[in-house]
Amino acid sequence: MSDSLMMKLASWMAGDFSNYQQSFADTKNFAHIRIFFRPLPFEFFEGIGFYSEQTYDYDLWTPYRQGIHRVVDRGEEIYIENYSLQDAYLYAGAGHNLDILKTISPDKIERRHNCSMVFRWEGDLFRGGVEGNKCLIEKYGKSTYLISEVEITETTWMSLDRGMDINNHEQVWGSEHGPLKFDKRQSFANELPTLNTSVSS
Repeated sequence: MSDSLMMKLASWMAGDFSNYQQSFADTKNFAHIRIFFRPLPFEFFEGIGFYSEQTYDYDLWTPYRQGIHRVVDRGEEIYIENYSLQDAYLYAGAGHNLDILKTISPDKIERRHNCSMVFRWEGDLFRGGVEGNKCLIEKYGKSTYLISEVEITETTWMSLDRGMDINNHEQVWGSEHGPLKFDKRQSFANELPTLNTSVSS
């Protein structure tokens, strides 16, 4: 896969997304959620990386999910490594506040093994899913494995996350009413480092 296609995925991911339309149409089943994918400086991974947070629109300073992501070109697919943050609460709001984003350092993250996402270009969109079924998450007193499905276009983000019981493979947590459907409110693509940063610097 060419660098240009990897950069296309990165530029489409970089943004502030909202499922307002979905929530407004079906308030009972879908809360109004915001997702921020903010590019990290080139030096963080010596390449393309993101900080992400997912939060309810009414409380942007208390995200319920935060992460760090490294984008890797693997030829026929784009591989996105996922990392957790130590003391993640210290960085709450970094998705929409660059001053906080700048305080995140590589020594504060830890790789989430078996939880990487694999994306492929399909027609006019990117479709991705979590690798295998060994991304384990403890929830409601049960051990579950994550099934995550994502579709990304230039202006939309659709995701469906479910936690399945490792013993009987029944759903324990996640959406019971279909995928979350987000529209891009603002693009952060202009903040992405170019792949020749290391050459020009």
